[in-house]
Amino acid sequence: MATPPAEARPAYGYFLELQSRWMDNDLYGHVNNVTYYSYFDTVVNYFLIEKGGLDIHNAPVIGVVVESQCNYAQPVAYPDMIHCGLRIGRMGNSSVRYEVGIFRNDEETASAAGHFVHVFVDRATNKPVPIPDTIKDAFMTIMKADSA
Repeated sequence: MATPPAEARPAYGYFLELQSRWMDNDLYGHVNNVTYYSYFDTVVNYFLIEKGGLDIHNAPVIGVVVESQCNYAQPVAYPDMIHCGLRIGRMGNSSVRYEVGIFRNDEETASAAGHFVHVFVDRATNKPVPIPDTIKDAFMTIMKADSA
């Protein structure tokens, strides 16, 4: 299988810096693959709360993950700083594809890049509903250039 081209920092419209943790490393001395999904989840939810106004405890509409994927280009290890880049690859009526780049320290190309898809649902019924306007407006600020 061909490796996708490396992603560069300018391709992302939003960044969240995280400190890698000692426990992120696995037996091989680098961040374990499943931990990258935690980084993805952290940057997306922080963006939803900070920029989209999502009340994670009381909002009647929430996003549920229905798809995820990650490509790994080079290892990250504790005590590296993690810079999570976020953009919106596609947005529909009730779903969105987040694209995330994981950058090690000050490197310009991503150590890992991937995506996950949220479908927005009514919290009580778990049925798909339109993306709330405040969240949709926030998404438009980081929409991938060739997706708008």
